[in-house]
Amino acid sequence: MYRINEIFYSLQGEGYHTGTASVFVRFSGCNLHCTFCDTQHESGQMMSLPQIIDQINDYINAPLVVLTGGEPSLWVDESLIKAIKQLTGKRIAIETNGTHSLPPGIDWVTLSPKGEFEGGDSLPCLLRSCDELKVVYTGQDLNKYSHIDANHRFLQPCYCDDPVKRQENIDMTVKAVLSHPEWRLSLQTHRVLNIR
Repeated sequence: MYRINEIFYSLQGEGYHTGTASVFVRFSGCNLHCTFCDTQHESGQMMSLPQIIDQINDYINAPLVVLTGGEPSLWVDESLIKAIKQLTGKRIAIETNGTHSLPPGIDWVTLSPKGEFEGGDSLPCLLRSCDELKVVYTGQDLNKYSHIDANHRFLQPCYCDDPVKRQENIDMTVKAVLSHPEWRLSLQTHRVLNIR
């Protein structure tokens, strides 16, 4: 059984797969308490593996399943990964804070470490390699991520409700990418499009 907050079909709004039709499996709970977290993931219901697979298969056209949260690594195991692969035929991506190891078989790992932030610094990031490193940017020293082996590096402005501060974060992130072109800009395009 797995504690699931929601399963829904939408476009990936962030990072490398922006714009890709995806089934999102949002797991409940997180082991960090980042002050800027904008996801309501606390509630959920226990679901069996067949129930999860049935809901994923409701979206037959989606090429990608995104395991997200909260922190999905608290729940994701090898049985789930194998079942998704064998019974849906879809590729699997995961979005993780990197504080837990991951089971084999995941096609794409997005690592978003939170150790630089209040509430995110209670546990160390264990992962040292990923397909995509996505850093929520508030002006921190980018050299702190140089030890992580990543095929793609993204800076994403930290979202906040205050429009003035939000624009400051955007401007600061654009400037950082211009100064460090090994990084690319990631925007939360689902916010712009007003979709989930």
